[in-house]
Amino acid sequence: MLKNARQVLEIEARAIRDLANRLDDRFLEAVEILGNCRGRVVVTGMGKSGLIGSKIAATLASTGTPALFLHPAEALHGDIGMVTEQDVVLAISNSGETEEILRLVNFLQRLSIPMISLLGRRESTLARYSAVVLDVSIQQEACPLGLAPTASTTAALALGDALAMTLSQKKGFTSEDFAVRHPGGELGKSLLKVESLMHTGDAIPRISPTTPMREALVEMSEKGFGMTTVIDGAGRIVGIITDGDLRRVLRRGVNILDRLATECMTPDPVTIGRNDLATRALNLMEKKKVTSLPVSDADRNLEGIVHLHDLWRTQMI
Repeated sequence: MLKNARQVLEIEARAIRDLANRLDDRFLEAVEILGNCRGRVVVTGMGKSGLIGSKIAATLASTGTPALFLHPAEALHGDIGMVTEQDVVLAISNSGETEEILRLVNFLQRLSIPMISLLGRRESTLARYSAVVLDVSIQQEACPLGLAPTASTTAALALGDALAMTLSQKKGFTSEDFAVRHPGGELGKSLLKVESLMHTGDAIPRISPTTPMREALVEMSEKGFGMTTVIDGAGRIVGIITDGDLRRVLRRGVNILDRLATECMTPDPVTIGRNDLATRALNLMEKKKVTSLPVSDADRNLEGIVHLHDLWRTQMI
């Protein structure tokens, strides 16, 4: 059984390697057409090709290329109204003779909608009506009977990913853009920025270096972060006082109520930027064994506070 399983994987891996070796100017032409599309990429396919097409449409949409999946059978019963003159169709068919897709051709031609096809047979009816044909043919299916679509669907899926990722790079798609499209789930959490979680304005505990510790303790208690920032007259952060700092001072036998903030603070504390990922804030907190981080700009100007509880609320922890 392991031998059979390995053979399946090897056949499918070979299909992708062969596909990579066949890439040529037709792929670049397809990318150009898709990149210039003013509407959406309408992906269509029947049966297993349709399942692959649905995934390709989802990948395109999530990486900067508006796309949708159109079931060819449903299209013939009204859903063809989803397609506009500004769209591009990406059709997937191993045989190139899929009846339902061929019946869409007349409609596409009337609207002058370009069609890019992922085909297992370049000499086919669908190929004749395609602006660009991308060859996804294979040497053999991984199915022992040679019947179930296996290597052929893997090849189509891989080429769809290649199109999506190339388009993404061409458009300058960034991790920030990705985060906007993935606000939920683990992906969304991993791309949250500090600025979306931090506390600002009057919520920030702050004192000056010359603030008496009696007042510093009040500020720490009222703001509820277990710490306070120490800032200079220009608003730059010069220190921090945490519960841990207070315990360390008390262990030295010092009466903190008779001291100023500058005598009890930790100078030049670790800060984080508002555009940093929240995951980096979490890593810093774990490394430094703290529960809060000041947020500052490149000039150390205080902009906010991010707390471990804020990360708990997003279920990052």
